[in-house]
Amino acid sequence: MRNPMVSAVRRGLVCLLSCAALSAVLPAAAAAPRVREQPRIPFTQRYYAVQQGGMARAANAAITCRQSADAERSATLPCLSARAGGSGAGATANHGYEMFYTDVDDDPNTFNSSRAELVLPKDAQVTYARLYWGGNLRVSEQKPHKDNGRVLVAEPGGAYKEVRADSVIGHRTADGADAFQASADLTELVRDSGPGMYTVGQINVAMGRTGVGAWGGWTLVVAYAKKGAPLRHLALWDGFETLTADSGSLRVDLGRKRVPVGGSGRLGMVAYDGDRGITGDSLTFEPHTGRRAVPLSDSGNSADDVLNSSITDSGKARIRREPAHTNTLGYDSDVFDLRTALVGGADDMGVRVDTARDFVWLGALFLEADAR
Repeated sequence: MRNPMVSAVRRGLVCLLSCAALSAVLPAAAAAPRVREQPRIPFTQRYYAVQQGGMARAANAAITCRQSADAERSATLPCLSARAGGSGAGATANHGYEMFYTDVDDDPNTFNSSRAELVLPKDAQVTYARLYWGGNLRVSEQKPHKDNGRVLVAEPGGAYKEVRADSVIGHRTADGADAFQASADLTELVRDSGPGMYTVGQINVAMGRTGVGAWGGWTLVVAYAKKGAPLRHLALWDGFETLTADSGSLRVDLGRKRVPVGGSGRLGMVAYDGDRGITGDSLTFEPHTGRRAVPLSDSGNSADDVLNSSITDSGKARIRREPAHTNTLGYDSDVFDLRTALVGGADDMGVRVDTARDFVWLGALFLEADAR
């Protein structure tokens, strides 16, 4: 199932030359201590504020299928159809295709890059911003984990800047994959740069084709304040948890945050290697401890296939991306409407994630909910 199909020697030589050239054109980065890695990071609250404002995010995948008849010889759907969101039981999962990097910039020194638009209200003031990136290091090639904690980021109209992880990196080898997630505080950069198209490059993901599949991507989560906006709970949690059919439910405690009866809100989720068409995964929201949980789904994420390789807001592709594939082939960054779940208000909230057939990694959750 893990039969290499691409010359690792040739790719290694190209990477060696391109990485050397890239280091020559980028400004020297200050020496930073190596961030340690661990196979599991329990979810904890990263940021919390009660303020007039909201949450926003930009996201995109770093890798997609390659349109090649030879590479698709056993795929159920052609690559272009898969990217467009074609469906079928497991038909459009990443392990069914030869996967290759997306690279939208004009820089020959980057091997992957993608863009997405961060949309903020007029006069919004950024109070916190964090970038998450991750993927699979082992497909037909093996990427070195020493590069997990480094990416390149270009703000709207700007040039690439090296960004290094500032927290423990989740990194686990399991089920034939070599998965990781890293993150860094980008508050100063996003506060100074504002809304627009952000480009993220050089995410350490592997390409090729195996029974596990190639996958990876990034999400920029932003909290903002705005005069005249509703008073809201704004919160962000992150970790690195592996979910399998045998592991049971993963419950993330969101803590005591009172939401009034009839309040509104949104819940965001970042996850890796959820496959479109492989059903059995679900997301539920618990407004009150020990009381009825509310299943979350929408037009873009069915109740039994929530982890379906999509980047959506309330079921729609609302943010501008380059490339803008409907099916990201292994990367989820979705925002769900919580109005139905918050009809009776909320206090001690929680989120539960289940999977019956897939093998997935959960990386981040974020919440925007009325405070009064």
